[in-house]
Amino acid sequence: MTATPSATGTHRRPDLADQTVVVIGASAGIGLETARQVRAGGGRVVLVGRNPERLQEAARELDPVSTAAFDATDTDRLQQFFQDLPGPVDHVMVTAGSPSYIPLAGMDLAAARREFDERFATTLGVALYSRDKVRAGGTLLFMGGTGGRRPGVGMAVASTLTAALPALIANLALELAPIRVNLIAAGFVDTPLSASLLGDQLDARREELRAALPIRRVVEPADVAALAVHIMCNDALTGATYDIDGGQQLVAH
Repeated sequence: MTATPSATGTHRRPDLADQTVVVIGASAGIGLETARQVRAGGGRVVLVGRNPERLQEAARELDPVSTAAFDATDTDRLQQFFQDLPGPVDHVMVTAGSPSYIPLAGMDLAAARREFDERFATTLGVALYSRDKVRAGGTLLFMGGTGGRRPGVGMAVASTLTAALPALIANLALELAPIRVNLIAAGFVDTPLSASLLGDQLDARREELRAALPIRRVVEPADVAALAVHIMCNDALTGATYDIDGGQQLVAH
């Protein structure tokens, strides 16, 4: 299911003042930009990331409540993290992870299995371990993608995850209510992760998208972060997938 965030809502909170947001994947890209916008909106942040050095840099900028350096796919460590939170939080956003492109001809079945296991285990782990820590009406917010909706060579794993995550999110929204659960599905976003995946092809991809996309520019982390904050603030939104790809699905790419 896809939806457009409502601009109105009788109970929508105008900002994140005095709210606490856990950002898992906060040391770069979309997670870091979301943490910045939460702080700009008056909220507090708990920062989680795999890279201790980058996490420390983010902490110096954002003055978080706390930080934790670990890999979110380590579900034992994830459970311990939520158990150790000193008090309730209002929102949890998970941006950790990266897309997986594995052509069948060169597929390592064990590696493909790990991709499925880690993605679903992380999503379910956050839902399971945070449910007693998130305030009623708060949000669990996960990241997915739109690119996997179009089949192609190397897309078997990514496409399957793309199709499965909205169904998982909708079910979690019912099971965790009144906590809200939503998914952001992004296309190409100009992040350090995109740079690492594309290497010396990055500039060419940017130019291609600027010419092809209806918005005539590439999507930036700040665009996705603004959508994330909106979903956190609007308490009428749950169980849905919100696309943000600049119209990438609508054009050949």
